[in-house]
Formats: sequence, structure tokens, C-alpha cells
Amino acid sequence: MDTTAHTLHTLFAQLGLDNNEQAIKQFIHQHKLAPGMAIQDAPFWNSAQASFLRESLKQDAEWCEIIDELNTLLH
Repeated sequence: MDTTAHTLHTLFAQLGLDNNEQAIKQFIHQHKLAPGMAIQDAPFWNSAQASFLRESLKQDAEWCEIIDELNTLLH
């Protein structure tokens, strides 16, 4: 059982991205979602990242809340 607290830092690590505070801020600044675009459909994800986001949301996994937070920050 995964007992890791799910935060933006752990989500970025899970996605294989730099997860320090500055890297997260820079990513959010550089990547924006068009109105109505689903986070998992964004063109800046690689196929593994998009698949992880899609499956996590589909399964209503523990990651959903933090994925929703990132979605909000990218819109």
C-alpha cells in the first residue's frame, strides 16, 4: 500500500520531471492548457506521462486530487 503523501512535488517525480519548487513553477509558467483541454491530452506530455494521468483519472486513483490541482494551475 502506498502511503506517500501526494503533492505537486511527488506528482512531478512520478511523471519523471524535476520536482523542486523552482522547476515546478517554471513548468507551470511555460505550459498552459487551452480552455476545455483535458490535462491528459496536453501536447507537452510524453506517452507514458499522458497514460499515467489518463489511467489515474479514469480509476479515480489517489493521485486525482493533485492532478486536479495541477490541471487548475495549468489553465
